[in-house]
Amino acid sequence: MIHAINFAPELIGCGKYTTELAQFLETRGHVIEIVTAPPHYPGWFVRAPYQKGAYVTEAFGSMRVTRCPMTTKAGAPGLWRLIAPLSFAAAAAPMVAWRIFRFRPNVVICVEPTLMSAPAALIAAKLCGARSLLHVQDLEVDAAFEVGHLNGGTIRRVANIFESWFLARFDRVVTISQKMQHALLAKGLSPQKVSVLRNWVDTAAIVPEPRTTNAFRDELGMPSDAFVVLYAGNLGPKQALDMLIAAARRLEGEYDIYCVIAGAGPMRDALQKQSVDLPNVRFLPLQPAERMSELLALADLHVLTQLKGAADLVLPSKLGGMLARGRPIVATADPGTELFEMLQDIALVTPTGDID
Repeated sequence: MIHAINFAPELIGCGKYTTELAQFLETRGHVIEIVTAPPHYPGWFVRAPYQKGAYVTEAFGSMRVTRCPMTTKAGAPGLWRLIAPLSFAAAAAPMVAWRIFRFRPNVVICVEPTLMSAPAALIAAKLCGARSLLHVQDLEVDAAFEVGHLNGGTIRRVANIFESWFLARFDRVVTISQKMQHALLAKGLSPQKVSVLRNWVDTAAIVPEPRTTNAFRDELGMPSDAFVVLYAGNLGPKQALDMLIAAARRLEGEYDIYCVIAGAGPMRDALQKQSVDLPNVRFLPLQPAERMSELLALADLHVLTQLKGAADLVLPSKLGGMLARGRPIVATADPGTELFEMLQDIALVTPTGDID
């Protein structure tokens, strides 16, 4: 059983990797059951035809998927980043317990975010004698405070105590980077318990290609010979995309350079307002999987920006697609972070916050 707040048909972020992990395990002969939320990422609103207040059971291939209610608000501002996952965890807990006793799994996988699902996953696994595994895609507690969704020293200390207690109860913990592994060890986990499984990319679907005519250039009204700087992914606070808007403002009128921001998320409206007077900035909605390779081929230069302080709490999943495409990359990362160490020899890396 996999208990995760994100799952298909979400196209990016944790949902993409949880879905592909489930599909891979299924090809290895495992029977998979999913308990998840309605699709809501990256905008934090439930997409039609799903409803945020209903339990729904559906098939995803041969997998049984149970979707549980979640109370959310578009963009999930402030405390909604706490309320939304908490509401899902509370609504999903009885469903997890019921499905555990019907399904009787050998292994229960819980995906962070959200760690709020951990109590139900741990209790259910214990009751049916299953092994428990936590897949950490995001150091959720630390990131919430670093980005500013939550604040207060006392609240953070209490949150860290609960986090460490739940982490220690899983049989195994898997995360996506060495720095995140080190952070988990610093929270009291033993090295024998924590492993690294990096996120992946389908190199058969996204391959290096020569620069050719691209349909997106026509859709966006750009010259065929324009130089395109592309960001594609979640438009959230952690991505610090105001830096890209500031850079585009500096380049306005100087060169035939366009900045394209493709995706969705809570910062999209603010970014569009910041750039409303910039003719060299274009926006695209989140693209379906079948157009992702074409979208990445639009770029002459990929850009990867990060908020200072959050760099080692997450590892951007979009990086795999950028590298597979084989185009130049500019990234913001500070020395000592894992992103800096990964990219320093293969990309242009600048300090976080530096638009020069």
